[in-house]
Amino acid sequence: MHDAPGTWFHRRMPWDFWLIFLVLGALLPLRGRMRLKKLMGIPQIGARERLSLYRSTIAFQWAATAVVAWRAWARGLTLEAMGLVIHGRWRILLAAVVGALTLGGLQWLNLRRMGRSGGKTREFLRVLAERILPQSPGELPSFLALAATAGLCEEFLYRGFVMAALFRAGLPVWGVVLLSSVLFGLAHLYQGRGGLVSTLAIGTVFGMARIAYDGLVPVMVWHFAVDAVAGVAGPRYLGRAVAPEAAEEIHSQ
Repeated sequence: MHDAPGTWFHRRMPWDFWLIFLVLGALLPLRGRMRLKKLMGIPQIGARERLSLYRSTIAFQWAATAVVAWRAWARGLTLEAMGLVIHGRWRILLAAVVGALTLGGLQWLNLRRMGRSGGKTREFLRVLAERILPQSPGELPSFLALAATAGLCEEFLYRGFVMAALFRAGLPVWGVVLLSSVLFGLAHLYQGRGGLVSTLAIGTVFGMARIAYDGLVPVMVWHFAVDAVAGVAGPRYLGRAVAPEAAEEIHSQ
């Protein structure tokens, strides 16, 4: 997965890579929190608002991916280094399918468990689900397009570019996986502390799998499966919020 040690290690991180890391680690989490705060301030969210959210997020993620890919290529990060080369087609296919079924099933069970829980956390999740998850069959295709975009773009950004840049800077494997997972978790800070912890954990699993399979394809498929299940099972188990004022809980999560 890596070039010769003398080529990759002991180099300074270029300024544009530092800028990308700043955006991923600070500006994106802030943007997510601000957007969700705005959504939480709307008394009633309908299909129009959710579809607009899906379209704008898809456009933003592809634009961010294009910019990062441009700078990565300009700085000499190869497709191989960023995990975009497939090694062992059938092995990768098997890993992608088995992993997607496993993680998708666990996501389904976890959503069912959360739907049966009580307290402020449950109400927060129900309000969040009402605002960002599809509430009708007509909204589901757009949400699945968003899930596919997240699987492709976020994995390229956090497990492709970030891990390649950190390896190039000379960090050990554990440091690369940890830092990439922290950035991934921060990107989902809008989901509250629970969302931060869970995405940090799944980011660690994805990071280790990206190394184990020497590529991004399996984790891209897994990411899509987890998000797609959330769009299908989330509204079923979390339902609609029973108290609009519970949206204020977002500020304390």
